[in-house]
Amino acid sequence: MLGDLLAETGTKMSDAIEALKHDLAGIRTGRASPALVERLQVPYYGTSTPLNQLATISTPEARLLVIQPWDKNAMSDIEKAILASDLGLNPNNDGSLIRLNIPPLTEERRRDLVKMARRRVEEAKVEVRNLRRDAVSDVRQFEQEKLFSQDEAKRGQDDLQDLTTSYIAQVDLAGVAKEKEILET
Repeated sequence: MLGDLLAETGTKMSDAIEALKHDLAGIRTGRASPALVERLQVPYYGTSTPLNQLATISTPEARLLVIQPWDKNAMSDIEKAILASDLGLNPNNDGSLIRLNIPPLTEERRRDLVKMARRRVEEAKVEVRNLRRDAVSDVRQFEQEKLFSQDEAKRGQDDLQDLTTSYIAQVDLAGVAKEKEILET
């Protein structure tokens, strides 16, 4: 029973780290990456839809993203979504493609992006800690229901803390790697 709880909590923590990595991939670093815009929400026929479900996104050059919508009627919606985002990019529409030139980052913009990345890392740490709190609450509940002995409950809490510490370290590593990527020129 304790093993199942630990496995379930570990899976949820792993999912939180994957979500963080996907979030961090969307932070601009000076080179083009489809991850910058693929999750961008576009209002399409009254529904908020991720851009990667409306268009093909490619990187023909290191500093250029090309977005080719499958429905030409979505071009203006995609442009508006890009302009409204916090990416700081200006779309160039030629009627069939949208080109996004990725300018080199200024030092001030790099600092802003590092702050954004740190904020997302901190949110991921909070998520991991909340998962630990929920699992510890379950362990205490099992102890009150006499499903666990006091020793088993203490061991379970210690194991959950060890699990949390290892996942927090992974969150920190992902954050440090992203900061390094943002700060390279």
